[in-house]
Amino acid sequence: MKWFLDIVIPYPPRRVHHRDAILLMGSCFTENIGKSLNELKFDTTYNPTGILFDPHSVCRHLDDFVKQRNYTSGDLVRHHDVYHSWNHHGKFSNTDADKVTASINASVKVGSDALRRARWCVLTLGSSFAYRLEEKNERVANCHKIPQTAFVKEMMTSDETFVCLQKAMREARGINPKLEFILTVSPVRHSRDGLVENNRSKARLLEAVHRLVEAHDFVNYFPAYELVIDVLRDYRFYDVDLVHPNYAATQFVFEKFCETWLDAETNGLVEDIKPIVTAYRHKPLHPDTDAHNQFLHRMTDKVNALSRQTPWCDWTAELAYFSNRRQP
Repeated sequence: MKWFLDIVIPYPPRRVHHRDAILLMGSCFTENIGKSLNELKFDTTYNPTGILFDPHSVCRHLDDFVKQRNYTSGDLVRHHDVYHSWNHHGKFSNTDADKVTASINASVKVGSDALRRARWCVLTLGSSFAYRLEEKNERVANCHKIPQTAFVKEMMTSDETFVCLQKAMREARGINPKLEFILTVSPVRHSRDGLVENNRSKARLLEAVHRLVEAHDFVNYFPAYELVIDVLRDYRFYDVDLVHPNYAATQFVFEKFCETWLDAETNGLVEDIKPIVTAYRHKPLHPDTDAHNQFLHRMTDKVNALSRQTPWCDWTAELAYFSNRRQP
């Protein structure tokens, strides 16, 4: 008996190698994929300037990276004694304006450097809905809990998303011609917009993304959205909020990504790295026993062997952890 619909994910003409630098930007789903790649020793930079949901915000941050934009205090808004950037996540907010701009500019530099050396850029779009600040008639990436009366909520059309992303990707390739894009649509349900409105929003993203794939050989699509919505299709694969995919779902998607997008050599290396990641996370019940000491010794030998095989990977943290064993 079949419990899941089959989905055929075609292999891309060019696949990801462990030594490829990867920049990931977009919704909170990007964080899940980015962290998983990072744990497996991929050269990843994910959401350096914070989580982004709508296409316009993603494009603006790509533009910041291309132009190496420098933010000043004039770009900030003060609300209840806290300074915010309309373009950035609340993690950058602070009561000191200089600290806000310093942290934002440092993050832009991280993103700019990553964009220039990246082989792949993964963009995960979360919603077509965007917010426009009425006072300045400008779209914002974050409303920072400022009263909604200050904003106009609008849904970007698929044409607008297509034009916006196409321009941003072309400009990014202008400074990094080898760069290729992997576009995904987040399976996170934006239920606060309403379920009907969320489906309309996702549909516009999907239409724009596939038009881009058809128009450019440097643009690819990975069906993260379909894997959760159409293959898993069950609320047991969602967190308690019934909106965010849970660990099982995100791991399922990530495994499909590895199967499809990683070349054979890289997938083999991933299988060698996984036991080390698991061991590194392990919290021993009895760390002072001989058995645990022997376990650390075995893992140190494994990491040393892999580090010789993968000189481009940083094994400093793992070696420090596994080398912390009792002396005989």
